Amino acid sequence: MTAVGLGADGWDGLPERLREVVASAPVVLGGQRHLDLLPPVAGQVREPWPSPLRDGLPALLARHSGAVVALASGDPLVSGIGSTLVDLLGADAVRVEPAVSSVALARARLGWSAEASEVLTLVGRDPHLLLRALAPGRRLLVLSSDEHTPEAVAALLVGQGYAASRVVVLGDLGGPEESRREGTAGAWSGPSPRLHVLALELAGPVVGSWAAGLPDAAYEHDGQLTKRDLRASALARLAPQPGQLLWDVGAGAGSVGIEWARAHPTCRTVAVEAHPERAARVARNAAALGVPGVVVVEGRAPDALAGLEAPDAVFVGGGATRPGVLEACLEALRPGGRLVVHGVTLETETLLATAYAAHGGELTRHAVETAAPIGGFTGWTPARAVVQWAHVKPSEPDPVPSSEPVEETP
Repeated sequence: MTAVGLGADGWDGLPERLREVVASAPVVLGGQRHLDLLPPVAGQVREPWPSPLRDGLPALLARHSGAVVALASGDPLVSGIGSTLVDLLGADAVRVEPAVSSVALARARLGWSAEASEVLTLVGRDPHLLLRALAPGRRLLVLSSDEHTPEAVAALLVGQGYAASRVVVLGDLGGPEESRREGTAGAWSGPSPRLHVLALELAGPVVGSWAAGLPDAAYEHDGQLTKRDLRASALARLAPQPGQLLWDVGAGAGSVGIEWARAHPTCRTVAVEAHPERAARVARNAAALGVPGVVVVEGRAPDALAGLEAPDAVFVGGGATRPGVLEACLEALRPGGRLVVHGVTLETETLLATAYAAHGGELTRHAVETAAPIGGFTGWTPARAVVQWAHVKPSEPDPVPSSEPVEETP
């Protein structure tokens, strides 16, 4: 299969070599807009992408073989169909012929270097993803889902105190109807061209961090919240890695799982919470903090863990003493995976001391005190001490001691 990128100038902008590739292909796949740009070719089969795309692609590809051409916008590997085809078919089965991407054109129009700006895609995604990226002075190029994306983004910016941010909509880049509209988030209104790149120069306060330990006030909660200092300690031991999955078991407000997901755009979280109100609260907190992809499973461990993808790390913030919870987490954890468990009761402390004796790891007791008024003076107010057990699952099983005698070498 060959994935061919089209610019906004369509067929006329293709080099002669690629025109021949497309015209000679027995089958051409693409969005209807792309297919409509092609001149007639006798006997050529042309099919639009299925909807939903990912679910329908295998059946579509199975119907065709030979020299199939897939059309895309700009660079097929920049938030395009090329990435999906490579995932499904393998890199060796797909040849990519890119045009100049919309990202490259947008940077050229704005004079922004690749080093000084970053790309965020909202194509088919929740606009709340933008909230993770907020930082004063940052430049973002946003790949928009449709003509309504700029308004949605502007509203989110205003809600976070970023109303003064510069907003530039670059429509139909590289085509005869290329356009540019500029303003601020606070004053933005009205539709935009359906095909556009959204450029943002962010101006606003510091609202968060990718480091662990957001302020407790960043979360909506009912008291079931892993507090800031303990959260930072837990995440330091959970060690978020790009692309890895965390189970946040007994999630409460979801703070540990949310900050794991904030550590990198590809970090994933499944939050398991038995109480319906808290489960809904986890989802709200995740969206408000820019990681709407956090998956919330409403149910009680260990039963709710059955069938979930094996995790690279597990945090148990509540319910560790429930029969089978700790065992299920240890069993499911991938080799080299990290487990962190918190406990505030004597029963949980006893359980964790036993687990530490059996598996090793790190057993720590955290006692945090904060300054607070005492009459006209200031004194220390202690929080409940928390016992933390951190364990790394061995990459290889421990060798079984042999009962056979060993002959010593002289």
